[in-house]
Amino acid sequence: MKAEELREKSVEELNSLLLELSKTEFEQKYSNKVGRLDKPHLIKNTRRDIARVKTVLTEKAGK
Repeated sequence: MKAEELREKSVEELNSLLLELSKTEFEQKYSNKVGRLDKPHLIKNTRRDIARVKTVLTEKAGK
């Protein structure tokens, strides 16, 4: 997910995406602890996506 794509979305869409990503991160962390997550690098990617969404939300709030 690129920041350019996120900037095109509305604030409501970004908030719902942030909620979805947070749930996904929780599920990935849980699966990793239990030993079922085959690709642990996905946790890092999800965290970065969350940071991108939060950054774009902050940018939109400043305008």
